[in-house]
Amino acid sequence: MDSQFKEEFSLEAPKERIRKRKKKRASKPVFKRYEQNQIKLLPPSLEELVEGKHLARILNQTIEKLDIKPLISSYKGGGTSSYHPKMLLKVLLYAYLNKIYSSRKIAKSLRENIYFMWLSGESRPDFRTINDFRLRLTEMVEEIFVSMILFLSDNGYIELEKYFIDGTKLRADAKKTSYVWKKNTDRYKEAVEKRVKELFQEIDEINKEEEKEYGEKDLPEMGEGSAISSQKIKDKAEQISKRIRERGNLPKPVEKKAERIIKKIQRQIPKLQNYEEQSEKLNGRNSYSKTDKDATFFQLKTKELVPAYSVQLGTEGQYIINYSLHQSASDSVLLKSHIEKYYRMFNSYPKLISSDSGYGNEENYEYLEDKQIENYLKYNTFHYETTNAYIGNQYHKDHFPYNEEKDSYRCPEGRELKFKEERKTKTKTGYEQTARIYESESCQRCPLAKQCKKGRGKRTIQINRKLDYYRRQARENLTTEKGYGLRKQRNVDVEPAFGDIKYNQGYQRFRLRGLKKVNVEMGLLSMAHNIKKLAIEVS
Repeated sequence: MDSQFKEEFSLEAPKERIRKRKKKRASKPVFKRYEQNQIKLLPPSLEELVEGKHLARILNQTIEKLDIKPLISSYKGGGTSSYHPKMLLKVLLYAYLNKIYSSRKIAKSLRENIYFMWLSGESRPDFRTINDFRLRLTEMVEEIFVSMILFLSDNGYIELEKYFIDGTKLRADAKKTSYVWKKNTDRYKEAVEKRVKELFQEIDEINKEEEKEYGEKDLPEMGEGSAISSQKIKDKAEQISKRIRERGNLPKPVEKKAERIIKKIQRQIPKLQNYEEQSEKLNGRNSYSKTDKDATFFQLKTKELVPAYSVQLGTEGQYIINYSLHQSASDSVLLKSHIEKYYRMFNSYPKLISSDSGYGNEENYEYLEDKQIENYLKYNTFHYETTNAYIGNQYHKDHFPYNEEKDSYRCPEGRELKFKEERKTKTKTGYEQTARIYESESCQRCPLAKQCKKGRGKRTIQINRKLDYYRRQARENLTTEKGYGLRKQRNVDVEPAFGDIKYNQGYQRFRLRGLKKVNVEMGLLSMAHNIKKLAIEVS
């Protein structure tokens, strides 16, 4: 009996047989209709494929409202037509928002990504055009950035009053082994100069012998104490060589000896030229990279020594309202130039500035006072002054009582520290500081000497009255309710901007080389960050 007959004449209940048949049919896969060459009556519009609050739409609406006249005016008339700079700017910023930084990958996205196609109006500039446009922004990226900040201010997203500043280091597009150190350059240059002077001294010796024998000098002297330069050495060597040829009657041994010395001098000229070029590129820095001459070697938090740029950001409400790039490692010396850039952009200074302890020094405090900016800069001992280690330390100079009439301090043992001298020092920026030195009359047989001082000498303290005044002012501001609020806000205002760029955007190093080109990259990154922040607020 076959299987079909068994199924029909089974003793199973009819309902069970029906259930099994339905289950068998349900197990068969069902697919949606798939036709690649399906013809439509009307072609689809890219406009329909971009959602209402998509990031591409926010970007498009923002750029449409910016003033990009300086960018448009940079194009000259004549020749073939150009891609519209507004379109290229939108494409470039959208690429940065999507972590696409290569011009070739951007060109690829214009052929494959509907959002890129929509923003470009289905234009397809090649990678060279995209890269050329990015370089065109060198002279006007900051003007476009300012236009964006004014747009945010006019629409109530920022007030341009509070200013939170911080800095970081971003790696340059250069190898870690491409370094040139100032110490080495100075040392090698000095060695070459010394060798050249020795060779010219040999020429001078020949001159003395000739003068003694013939009563006249035939070879020009370098001169005592003359400044050494590759050009001066080259000119002098040519002058001596020419004199030898013209004279013609020098004794042969003297002539050959002089020529040998000249050849040795000439071999030193390219070396000296190389070190002079290095000194020029260093321009006061301690190092630079051979690959990117504007990059300086900095030590990162990871203890890596790499070519990098120092980036300073100013934010308000997590929007980047100012950025600047520098070749110095210390944040403390960069505040003035950073804020002056803000003034050039907006023709005003922020109402107040809040920062971490990296900026709290006398020069910066005086600068804020001069520009009438409220001082909320921490200094390096701000948090230490609230600890028991400081409060309970009677040997700290801050706890020594001061006698204004005698201009003296008194130590815990009751001994007087009298004024000794004033010391003036200059910072790297040329700012002059004045400190008053006070010295104890005697520390002999003092039972507290070991706790009070180090070494065998008398206890001395150094007082900078101007800095102490500014620190008191900063502490008063920072400990108010407003100051406490600003301190909390700073942690969640400027630092997230760095976090977004370095980690969310994956931008750990610059792609272009040279300070001007790197400035373009930082401008695009800052504008992209602001558009992303704006998209969050409007969505």
